[in-house]
Amino acid sequence: MSGNDPFARLPEAANFTVTSTTVTDGTTLAAEQLSGIFGVPGGKDISPQLSWSGAPEGTKSYAVTVYDPDAPTGSGFWHWAVADIPAAVTELPEGAGEETGSSLPEGAFQLPNDARAARFIGAAPPAGHGPHRYFIVVHALDVESIGVPGEATPAFLGFNMAGHILGRAVLTATAEIPA
Repeated sequence: MSGNDPFARLPEAANFTVTSTTVTDGTTLAAEQLSGIFGVPGGKDISPQLSWSGAPEGTKSYAVTVYDPDAPTGSGFWHWAVADIPAAVTELPEGAGEETGSSLPEGAFQLPNDARAARFIGAAPPAGHGPHRYFIVVHALDVESIGVPGEATPAFLGFNMAGHILGRAVLTATAEIPA
């Protein structure tokens, strides 16, 4: 597992709290959050339940991202990105990242991940590659809409969010597939 910090070169932001009934910070992801689409035995590609609180004053919307900086790509792997979650929303149900996005709040939308699917793709580290970290992040933003098109990449979302992040709530979990 590499020591790269995906937040090292981003503007500092206040911390707030994110919790989940399906993912515990610092533990291994369950089969529900692994990728059957990518062939992980038992993987179900179900996005985790998320609840957050304590966002900074002035928050006008949220974005949620799931990122693996340890993927052997040179640029990591974005598993999920949701933009324009209204400020009044403080929870996403388990499975909100399914293909239709029907459980997302009105106005919110999923961007295509690095598999080019606008949905949650579970963890699928290469067999024998060692443990990978999955950063599940709720970003509190100072704008109601981040203004990116629906077909934008998560990296483009991140670039556009950089100057608008008031706070960041982070859960980190791991996954490893034996050789």
